[in-house]
Amino acid sequence: MHGKKIVLYVTGSVASYKAISLLRRLQAAGATVRVVLTPFAERFVTKELFQAVAPAAVYDDDDYFRATSGIEHVELAQWADLAVVVPASADFIAKAAHGIADNFALTTWLATTGLKLMVPAMNDVMWQNAATQSNVATLKNQQVDMVGPVTGMLAEGYAAPGRMSDQKAIMTAIAAKLVETKQLTDWKKLNLVVTAGATREPLDPIRFISNRSSGKMGFAVAAAARERGAQVTLIAANTQLAAPAGVKVVPVTTTEQLATAVQQHFATANLLVMAAAVSDFKPLQPATKKIKRRQHDQLAVTLVHTPDILEQVARKKRPDQLVCGFAAETDDVIAAGRRELQQKHLDLIAINDVSNPEIGFDSDKNQVTILTAAGLEVTTPIESKLQVAQKLLEVAVKLFDD
Repeated sequence: MHGKKIVLYVTGSVASYKAISLLRRLQAAGATVRVVLTPFAERFVTKELFQAVAPAAVYDDDDYFRATSGIEHVELAQWADLAVVVPASADFIAKAAHGIADNFALTTWLATTGLKLMVPAMNDVMWQNAATQSNVATLKNQQVDMVGPVTGMLAEGYAAPGRMSDQKAIMTAIAAKLVETKQLTDWKKLNLVVTAGATREPLDPIRFISNRSSGKMGFAVAAAARERGAQVTLIAANTQLAAPAGVKVVPVTTTEQLATAVQQHFATANLLVMAAAVSDFKPLQPATKKIKRRQHDQLAVTLVHTPDILEQVARKKRPDQLVCGFAAETDDVIAAGRRELQQKHLDLIAINDVSNPEIGFDSDKNQVTILTAAGLEVTTPIESKLQVAQKLLEVAVKLFDD
């Protein structure tokens, strides 16, 4: 949590005092915390108590009227990486769910656009009331996470659902939410180019040389990256798949067209994921007219190498760019992947064994071994291509931090 900024909201409850020890834990973990007290919270705890036990900026309704150079509640809302309410009373939950802003805490909460967390605490009858459950559902739909409540001893002297979660559970939830904040920020800064499908090299105006790639893996990578907030350009070679929402699609046919598109779009990107199956050879001289069977007892076609797009791009990449290759192999899979990783100067590569019928061409599942130039080796289980894509991207993004 080091360096993270948290606004800790405290509402009126017999559990309000527990927020003080939580504040100390957050500060010990390296977070910068500011505290906001509701008017009813101040019936149980005071600003002075918080400041004496764990020095921090503490706000209440008096700050509405304090002369400052800015609008206090808006500045505080924008400052926070995370807003967390501990404890969250039934009253605060109800008002927050319906956008009511009748005190400094609720006004600041309403102005917060970042991530939010609530830790409810109340009597079990209040918690289980249909109105409270409806309000909780509304907040969850607004991407507000709930931690608890748990079943335990209540102030009324009996055990039931409504007790505030313990400090360890709250800290774990906050840490997880702050990881989400980091990932969201990092992904929004990323600009990816993903290639998918199979290039085609014409023999004549009708026939072509190609391969069996469906493009599903590349489309899965594009979808996974976009879901995390990255900007994604998908260069699609001869696919029949629906484009993921929010992804820019650039259609191409030949290897030469793919090379041109990659060079153009990778110039402004951070990461290239080369999932397309590129033809290694093309006819030296494609026929300009249809080759007719009756005119040839035999047909000899001279094939020449196509450009090695991956190697060309990897050699010219900037220090702030990463290049990820894909290799479909049938034998000696890992050794073949290592050779390609080294020879083409890649940052990482995903290798799959297409001889396995469970993960072969056009399958909805895949299994890859991810190798990095730094020596990391990760093998995924057989799972959906979207799940494989998510794991691949997690490995790739970590390389930016290394």
